[in-house]
Amino acid sequence: MIKLIATDIDGTLLVEGTNELNPEIYDVIKRLKAKGVRFAAASGRQYSSIRKLFEPVKDDTIFVAENGSYVVYRDEPLQQVIMNREKVEALVREIRALPGCELTIAAFEYMYVETKDAQFIDWLVNGYRNDLKFVDDVLAEDIKINKVSIYKRSGVEDIADQVIARWKDTFKSVVAGDVWIDFMDYRADKGIALRMLQRMLHIHRDETMAFGDNCNDLGMLAAAGDSYAIGNAREEVKAAAEHIADTNVNDGVLKEMKKLLAQYEK
Repeated sequence: MIKLIATDIDGTLLVEGTNELNPEIYDVIKRLKAKGVRFAAASGRQYSSIRKLFEPVKDDTIFVAENGSYVVYRDEPLQQVIMNREKVEALVREIRALPGCELTIAAFEYMYVETKDAQFIDWLVNGYRNDLKFVDDVLAEDIKINKVSIYKRSGVEDIADQVIARWKDTFKSVVAGDVWIDFMDYRADKGIALRMLQRMLHIHRDETMAFGDNCNDLGMLAAAGDSYAIGNAREEVKAAAEHIADTNVNDGVLKEMKKLLAQYEK
C-alpha cells in the first residue's frame, strides 16, 4: 500500500517556471490523505514559491524545498542544510565569470540576486513567484546559504559537464532544468529528504511513490519503491525509474495519483 507520494514540480507537474497547477490536484491530495497517504512537494524551488502553489492544501503538504536542503511542514522546519561559506564564495566568483550566466543564491526565506536583467527578474517573480532580495554583492550579505544556482537563458548543456566536474568534489552539483545548474551541500538531496520523511513517518520505501523528470530527482526516485519518470523526462531519468507516466502538460502525475485514489476508494 502506498502511504507517501513525493513529486517534483518544474518539468514534472508544471512547465518550467510556471505557476498554475490543475486545481483538481488539491481535491486528490485531500482525498488521498483521508485514506492515509501523505503528500510531499519536492522541488529546487524555494519554500515560499512551493507554498504559494499548494496554498489550498498547505496544511496537508510536506514541502521539500531547495532540492532537499529545506524541509518544512506546517511552517515548522524539519531539515535545514547550510553550505560551507568559504567554498560558496569561490563558487560565486567563478559563476560571475561565466559568459551568459546569472547567479541566484537561496538563503531559506529569500532568493538573493545581483542581476539587472529585467526579463530574468520578471520570470523569477511572476513565473516562479519567488521572494527576491536584490543586492549588489551577495557575498557582502550575512546570510546562511543553502543553494547556489546558475541560470543560462540559452541552456546549460554546453557548460554542465565542465562545471559539474569542476565542483562535484565540493558540492552536490546537478542539472535541475534546461537552463539551471544547482549546487548544494552533499547532505542536501531530494532522496535524503525523502528517506528522512520515511523514517519520521514510519513509511517503508516500498510504500512510497515518487515522480520526477530531471537529474536532481534521481535520488528521490531511488528512494521510492514505486518510481515514475514522466513522459518528457530526460532519458537517464526514464532509465532510472520503474515506470513512465504521461507528460507534464498532460497531467501525468495527477493521472497516476487518481489511479491510486480509485484503488483506495473502491
